[in-house]
Amino acid sequence: MEATDLLTSSEPVMKDWLMKRNCAVSPRQFVWFYMSLASFSLFIAFMLVLCGAWLVLPFTGIELLAVAVAFAIYARHAVDYERVRLYPNRLVVEQVSAEDVTQFEFNPRWVRVEPGATPRDRIKLVSRGETIMIGQHLAQYRRAEFANELRRWLRQC
Repeated sequence: MEATDLLTSSEPVMKDWLMKRNCAVSPRQFVWFYMSLASFSLFIAFMLVLCGAWLVLPFTGIELLAVAVAFAIYARHAVDYERVRLYPNRLVVEQVSAEDVTQFEFNPRWVRVEPGATPRDRIKLVSRGETIMIGQHLAQYRRAEFANELRRWLRQC
């Protein structure tokens, strides 16, 4: 176990927020959906090939390839999340996008929380000249509420 793991496990977490995408379909359901879509498209294409419209088959292949690429891009980001953990002496922000994991650590006494000018804007955390944006996976109407809640918890440090 690393030193940071020991520090994290022994230090009590005051508050832990997890913000992630709402995935309505499991990976298995996603594969079944794509397979049924591909089967149906290929069935129609082969029926048209039997009627003499052989050019339909290459375009069906292109269509299925484009849909597979779009599904792969979606699946790559399906488990993205942001986690904000408040400890008595530090604020840790972890952002996961595809395979990229980025972690920021701040002194909670020096963090300024700035909600966006509009509900569409993400929340800014500013500390000692460093600025990060959080709240990408929050619904627009929840961003200001989260910013206020984070401010309240930071005041307790």
